Parts: sequence; C-alpha cells; structure tokens
Amino acid sequence: MIRLRAAILTMLVILGATALRAEGTRVAFGTLKADPTLPVEITSEQLDVNQADGTALFSGGVVVGQGEMRLSADKVLVIYVEEGNGIERLVATGDVVLVNGPDAARSDRAEYTVASGVIVMTGNVLLTQGPNALTSERMTVNLTDGTANMTGGVKTIIKPEGD
Repeated sequence: MIRLRAAILTMLVILGATALRAEGTRVAFGTLKADPTLPVEITSEQLDVNQADGTALFSGGVVVGQGEMRLSADKVLVIYVEEGNGIERLVATGDVVLVNGPDAARSDRAEYTVASGVIVMTGNVLLTQGPNALTSERMTVNLTDGTANMTGGVKTIIKPEGD
C-alpha cells in the first residue's frame, strides 16, 4: 500500500506534476450523488454475527455496494440500528478502497454512517481523480452532495493540461 502510493506520487512528479501544500482541501468526489436510502449489499468470504451487541463482522474480500458507490476492505464491522431495522454504521479496516464514479480513494480505515451518507477515511488517505492525486491523513466524504474534505498534511499533485 505504501509502496503503491509512493510509486504513483513519484510517477506524477516525474511527468511534470505541480505540487501544492494545504492544511484543508475541499474537492468534488464522484460524478453521481449517492442515495443513502438505497439498499446496502455486502459480500464476503466469512460472516460472524454477534446478537448480544447487534453487530456483524464480514471478513475476507469484503465488498459493500450501495447504488454506484463501492467500498472494499479486508474486514467490515456492521453496527445495526439499536431498535428497528437497518444499518447504523459500517467500519472498514485493512486495505480500504472507496470508489464512486471515476474517483477512487484508499485508506487504512473508513467509517460510513449510512443515514447521513458520510464516510470518514483515516490513515494514509490517497485520492485519485484522473491523472491527479491528493494525499492526507483524513478525508470526509459526503456522498449525498458529492464532496470531500481532506485534512492533515494535505498534498495535492495536479498534472498540468497538455502534458
């Protein structure tokens, strides 16, 4: 993961990218606005359900889909709504990848609060948008309005047009 990010960033710099530093950056994320009321589909190799605390742990090649949004990880903990039906939150860990339209982001961990449509990705965040890349320690994605906010050592690499 770290080597992949370093290779991508090095390649962009070699291709004549321009590097910018910022403390917080707001960017568009995905071409489609997501609908958090759509059904959530989860596939994995294994499922462990804990009736006592209302959670389910999916592991092994986990893929979460909701509309056009896809989130994959080594493990995803699903926390169900305490009283009633539905999912309150999903906590993804290990090689987390979030894809919405042409945009993709990687991180160590992500927490998705389904009702609000907000995903908070933390740890070695790498966002790729076409030939451009952004890195930070934290990215908050609002799927309902198609935006993201990156904080914590934000580095933006933008490939100039015409290159």
